[in-house]
Amino acid sequence: MSQLTQITSKLPKVGTTIFTVMSALASEKAAVNLGQGFPDFDCDPALIDAVSAAMKAGLNQYPPMTGVPALRTAIAEKIKALHGYQYDATTEITITAGATQGILTSLLCAVHAGDEVIVIEPAYDSYVPAIELAGGTPVFVQMQVDTQGYSVPWDKVAAAVTPKTRLIMVNTPHNPTGTIFQQADIDALANIVRGTEMLILADEVYEHMVYDGQQHLSLCRHPELAKRTFVNSSFGKTYHVTGWKVGFVAAPAALMAEFRKVHQFNVFTVNTPVQHGLAEYMKHQSAYIDLPRFYQRKRDLFQNGLKNTRFKLLPSEGTYFQCVDYSAISSLPEAEFAKWLTSEIGVAAIPVSAFYNTPRESGIVRFCFAKKDETLALALERLAKI
Repeated sequence: MSQLTQITSKLPKVGTTIFTVMSALASEKAAVNLGQGFPDFDCDPALIDAVSAAMKAGLNQYPPMTGVPALRTAIAEKIKALHGYQYDATTEITITAGATQGILTSLLCAVHAGDEVIVIEPAYDSYVPAIELAGGTPVFVQMQVDTQGYSVPWDKVAAAVTPKTRLIMVNTPHNPTGTIFQQADIDALANIVRGTEMLILADEVYEHMVYDGQQHLSLCRHPELAKRTFVNSSFGKTYHVTGWKVGFVAAPAALMAEFRKVHQFNVFTVNTPVQHGLAEYMKHQSAYIDLPRFYQRKRDLFQNGLKNTRFKLLPSEGTYFQCVDYSAISSLPEAEFAKWLTSEIGVAAIPVSAFYNTPRESGIVRFCFAKKDETLALALERLAKI
């Protein structure tokens, strides 16, 4: 390679993601892909119709940089109705090209060279690269895991805080573990940041997937936390359209003003007819109000089937993921077990070790149950043979 084509990588540790690797292997082996987190079923045709109508109405040019006003207003109204917190649709909500862009932009606008960002592991794989691109240093705190599942050791989070700590990243409902924040978690986080200038980035993309009668405790429910938090969410997750890549960020006006400075130069704005279609479709509140019931039925179907296998179930309180302990089946490392499961059994999963900066072996893999019933049935049939 000539000197002209050599550059010093900003992300030297980043290679092909485990999601790409496992999906490719699943395709090669004709395996049931319960690895990557996306549905294999269609969205509501009414949503397609709403987007199509916007296209046919000529709504195909640039929208405002911050997002279509009707959509921002619908989001503000939804948050107020569900969580009791009033965001100003004009100054405090911005439409993003998916939640991943919202997360990156939140970090780019708030984190400077030398700042530390606390990351609670296991964590979604975009967090650390985004922190590093912003010039920050990730500081890792690992969740505790036992027979009751995963939990955040808030005492260790507090101990990780230094004068350089700029931001804490949290995720509820949590990918990959399926846990959700309880009031004690919210209170513990508030105690840590109280009296400081620390910010919070809350990844709440699975906000409408919380089960067994529990509530999603958005950080905006806590007025003290809302004042320092970028709340990120995703229409792709809520409406089964992950390929559309549309989400939003809500934050206090002062934070949002800085967010928009970065947003306008890394994407500027987001697909116009899709925004108008989403604004129209959000009038059908049942689409997200009924989502917990929709996915809990799939979770229960999948869990009941797994009870006939040698896997040990961990709790799945939210998201559309189910973690399982395979220690009764194999002593292989997680990545090797996931490849064996895909190649030999015909079901793809994701090793939870992939969600750690330094892979940690716990004998746990993650399945996605956002699939057609027949897809889940085929996967369960194969898993029962182990």
